[in-house]
Amino acid sequence: MAMDEGKSSTLVHILVIALSLTAFGFAIAAERRRSTGEIVHDPHNITFCVYDSDVATGYGVGAFLFLFSGQSLLMGITKCLCFGKPLAPGSSRAWSIIYFASSWLTFLVASACLIAGATKNAYHTKYRHMIHAQSWTCESLRKGVFIAGAVFIILTMFLNIYYYMYFAKATSQAARKTNRSSSTVSMSGYA
Repeated sequence: MAMDEGKSSTLVHILVIALSLTAFGFAIAAERRRSTGEIVHDPHNITFCVYDSDVATGYGVGAFLFLFSGQSLLMGITKCLCFGKPLAPGSSRAWSIIYFASSWLTFLVASACLIAGATKNAYHTKYRHMIHAQSWTCESLRKGVFIAGAVFIILTMFLNIYYYMYFAKATSQAARKTNRSSSTVSMSGYA
């Protein structure tokens, strides 16, 4: 997973893309399998909602775990931008900082959508709501919560790819400058 001549590792790109696309697939599956409720009347004149399966909650949690794994992998390799090799001043460093901050922002939004969707979906499938009113509808997770998470997963994936590419360029430029300056010092006789 080493970076040579300013090129980022293909293996890291493949892993980040694979984890992100898996998270995307789980988020889409969660949206399609959101629990829905059906109004049921019992003999004692009590109306309540009965919800179908809780599969969407598991898919939502799975999407979050794959997204988190991809983000953790990349942050571990790059040492979260702050703790690794120094970055050379210039446009590569500026872009890597911009993409780093943007990817964290989209990661947090995607995580919030997935976790909130999974939590709200689980809540509806675990509890029965009872009411004695005539106009009653069963609450369910609003459409689009998991889709929003899926969109932000894809945005996070692209931002992570660009972050890693510019990070690799910036660290290799810093290494070349360090090598050049150390060879210049040793030739001048001050080494």
